[in-house]
Amino acid sequence: MSPLATLRRMHAIAGAPLLIASFLARLPVSMALIGTLTLVTVETGSVAMGGLVSGAFALGETIGGPVIARFADRRGQRPVVLLCSLLDAALIGALVVAVFADIPAPGLIALAALGGLLMPQIGPLARSRWIAIATRRAAGEAPGERERSVSAAMSVDGVLDESGFVIGPALVGVLAVAVNPAASVVGAAVLMGVFGALFAVHPTALPGAPSAPGGAHRLTRLPLLVLTLPMFCQGLFFGGTSTGVTAFSQEIGHADLSGLMYAVMGVSSAVAGLLMASVPPRVTLTTRLRLAALTLSACSLLLLAAPGPGTLVAAMLLLGCGIGPHVVTLFSLCERAAPAPRLAQAMTIMLSSLILGQSLGSAVAGRLAEDVGHQGAFALTAGAATAALLAAVAAVRTRWYTSPAGRDHEAHAPARP
Repeated sequence: MSPLATLRRMHAIAGAPLLIASFLARLPVSMALIGTLTLVTVETGSVAMGGLVSGAFALGETIGGPVIARFADRRGQRPVVLLCSLLDAALIGALVVAVFADIPAPGLIALAALGGLLMPQIGPLARSRWIAIATRRAAGEAPGERERSVSAAMSVDGVLDESGFVIGPALVGVLAVAVNPAASVVGAAVLMGVFGALFAVHPTALPGAPSAPGGAHRLTRLPLLVLTLPMFCQGLFFGGTSTGVTAFSQEIGHADLSGLMYAVMGVSSAVAGLLMASVPPRVTLTTRLRLAALTLSACSLLLLAAPGPGTLVAAMLLLGCGIGPHVVTLFSLCERAAPAPRLAQAMTIMLSSLILGQSLGSAVAGRLAEDVGHQGAFALTAGAATAALLAAVAAVRTRWYTSPAGRDHEAHAPARP
């Protein structure tokens, strides 16, 4: 399928209103993290304090995401996502008030951790919803229609996720300059409360499924657990790359270029992700993963050799060609490995691995950039890409992902929208 055909198929699966709501409900994930860092740093005058509060938010999100998804799998997406969206919007708003009220550091950290803990991971929940809808639509159709629809859904949803991580920080920067650093955090709260609720109450929300006796729906299965390794490496990659680009831009006296360079990578990543739906089925998912990881590893070396802004932009453009396919394929493999009634939780664990890796990568790369310059941060990028390649080659086995692990998608698929 061409990128346009992929978009059309996804539009047929989900419809524009639901796609828009799911995209806007994801923006608070990145907006709240970066907006909190900016707001606390500006108001307290301490970068360290901003990092602590933002880190608490990220840690809470990493821990809370799989728990919320577990409840959504058991009790249904509608009540869980609706409650979490409204509560999280209130907590993020309370955090803004607390910052201006000069609440002591432990209070700010606690509020931020709670805000992260209750952040509904719309991306993973949306992916499980798309897969269930695609499965229902494919019933009675030609063989292979389900796989084509799922491939289109994973491609488009990967683009939505990555676009959110590009647009979210950009919105924070614009609102901080045009209005106030608090505006971005308040905006995140509003987006979460409004569009998270809309996503929750949409008729396609998946109902809950009871746990199977005897541990039939366990997530502690090797084919699923090994996927967290390359996803964690992808997070390290993101943390090292974003920090390295920022450090490089500052070193050449054009800090305003960092966002543009990162956006270039986002564009090529989005296009490459959409093209994944065009790959013939005979090319296995594990082969796609290894090729994508190889692209990341080879192109990341260009970052170490890039002497100027032009060549760095070219390197970022090439890197994006590996990022989209790598992320999309990892989530597609997760869909094959996870039991259907716990798919949302499995997807959220994958995203938590990414967030954890990105947080750790940003912290380590920041120290390396301070000590040895942007090359230190880019060395982490190259190391993470190489580790992802090693994991894809040595740990991921093709025979584990020949068909979906949970063949009961029909049991809790929603009615066709």
